[in-house]
Amino acid sequence: MIRVRYFAAAAEAAGVDEESVTAGTRAELVSVVVDRHGPDLARVLDRCALVAEGRRLDGEDAIDDGALVDVLPPFAGG
Repeated sequence: MIRVRYFAAAAEAAGVDEESVTAGTRAELVSVVVDRHGPDLARVLDRCALVAEGRRLDGEDAIDDGALVDVLPPFAGG
C-alpha cells in the first residue's frame, strides 16, 4: 500500500488530503487515483510533481510498497 498526500489544488480536486493506494508505478498510481476521483484530478495531476521519499517520479518509475508519495503543485517563488 502506498500513502498519497495531496496538496493545494490536488487536494481540492481529489476531495481528500490523503489516501492509501495500491500501485507499483507512477503510471498505475495516476490511473488508480483518476479512476477514483475523476477528470478534474487528471487535469491537476498534469501540472503536479509526484515525489516518493524525496525522489520525483516520472512515467513508469517504480514505487516501493509502503512509500509516501506527495502530490505537489507547481511552486512560484522570487
